[in-house]
Amino acid sequence: MYDIIVIGGGAAGMTSCLYALRNGKKVLLLESESIGGQIATSPRLENFPSVKLISGEEFADNLFNQIIDLGADFEIEKVTGVEKTDGVFTVKTEYREYKAKSVIIAAGVKHKHLRTKSERDDLVGKGVYYCAICDGAFYKGKEVMVIGDANTALQYVLLLSSYCKKVYLYTLFDRLFGDESLQKAALAKDNVEWVKEVAVTDFIGDTELKAVEYKDKDGNIHYHEIPAVFVAIGQIPDNKAFADLVDLDKEGYIIADETCKTKTEGLFVAGDCRTKPVRQVVTAVADGGVAATNASVYLESFK
Repeated sequence: MYDIIVIGGGAAGMTSCLYALRNGKKVLLLESESIGGQIATSPRLENFPSVKLISGEEFADNLFNQIIDLGADFEIEKVTGVEKTDGVFTVKTEYREYKAKSVIIAAGVKHKHLRTKSERDDLVGKGVYYCAICDGAFYKGKEVMVIGDANTALQYVLLLSSYCKKVYLYTLFDRLFGDESLQKAALAKDNVEWVKEVAVTDFIGDTELKAVEYKDKDGNIHYHEIPAVFVAIGQIPDNKAFADLVDLDKEGYIIADETCKTKTEGLFVAGDCRTKPVRQVVTAVADGGVAATNASVYLESFK
């Protein structure tokens, strides 16, 4: 029996572990894929207090090592459901079940896929990508495209422009929505070209990407031959496994305020998977601390 099970190994989940462990709790961290969540794929983290510059991967590694040194148990297992019976939570995974007195959901979000008219998901990993830090290096010295207009897209542009021959930034609108500092840095690059007010409508290619089909603001169709596209158009939550114990909004986010409490006593939520106006690593970390602190207070009822 664990005191607290944390679902999700991103910044929110690992910070939840950190605060719970420092409160003397027995903690299990469950992560379905890889440690770090969204921040681990960011090449540059520059807006975290006291840290001038660090890669997202290094930030995540440091936090993971910190909680492991404090005694957290850790398993790579996908959670398929959570139940509560007689005050005890059962967390079900693909392989087994775990018991806990409290649970913190920090499942994060996943990359939103670009929907095209031919639904070409078969080209993902074959020229169409959703993580530049993971796959960008394969296109060193070549021309590539980034689709998106916010911080992640701009970070991808900065990373790719450092080793690609040219980077085309395609946006639906005629403005960018990322931090001003990122905008200036990206657009100052000589090998970056911003293509405004276009909508990518299809990916072209048999077994690998050959070109992108797009529509301009006048409705004209064009084709851009390019070997790789990096899509950064936002994220979506995946909270279906918890739907019986929480309330979800119309977009699938878990409804909770700044206390990180859900409608089920003893069940908390932290990070990007909950309803909130700002989703940044610093707000994820804050949620983790709040959720673990309130979970620790809740556990006092068992004494």
